[in-house]
Amino acid sequence: MPTPRSRQAARHRARRRRAQQRARRLVVLSAVGALALVTLLLTAFGSGSSRVETPSGALTAAAVDARPEPQVLATVGNLRLQLPVGQGAVTGIGFHGSRDGALELRPAGRQANEGLLLRLWRRIAGTPVDTPIWYQLSGEAGPGARVLNVGAAPGTDVYAPVDGTIVGISDFVIDGRTFGARIDIRPREAPAVFVSLTHLRPDGSLAVGSSVMAATSKIGTVVDVASAERQALAAHARENGNNVAIAVFPAAGTLP
Repeated sequence: MPTPRSRQAARHRARRRRAQQRARRLVVLSAVGALALVTLLLTAFGSGSSRVETPSGALTAAAVDARPEPQVLATVGNLRLQLPVGQGAVTGIGFHGSRDGALELRPAGRQANEGLLLRLWRRIAGTPVDTPIWYQLSGEAGPGARVLNVGAAPGTDVYAPVDGTIVGISDFVIDGRTFGARIDIRPREAPAVFVSLTHLRPDGSLAVGSSVMAATSKIGTVVDVASAERQALAAHARENGNNVAIAVFPAAGTLP
């Protein structure tokens, strides 16, 4: 017959076994949690590269010459800036600051290089992935969204981003060399501003006074501006970051 001392020892051993079992379960759960977190982080943020990988052969002649489907990239007030090149020709989309009086744009879609905590929260909460995907670009003018860069290979057809009238065509000069033109459009839906496009060679039929329609009227082709100066979009896109640059200026001010 067990003595009181033996029964007490048995209860002590049982408590110790339960404590050891709880400790082992805690270790296993911690390990599983850590593994799940690492997996989530790798899934959310990838390998750390932010470059857009376009499949080889994607930039075909058909893609370069294609007319874009209507797609809003940014807004300013009631003005909507639409995609100026065919969807299949886009290598990347970015926004950066400016010191030349351009108005602040409101990007559509989702920022690809947003803060880690916000990206993690989107993964955990299951937030839908909005399109288009764009990048905040760095540069001398600092952060912001006053200039929209739509990446595309040189020679890609460029279409008007707004309905309106051509009010200016002038040389775009870098270090004394001309790289295409600057084309200014007075938008039909916001006549108090001008939409300016650079990094493109104007279409031969284009003239001041010409009426243009968004995503329909061809106004030029992309030039190789990356051969003259490094493009911030090159960190996230192919074709050395060559792009069409779009900015909006108030009509009351002096155009730069």
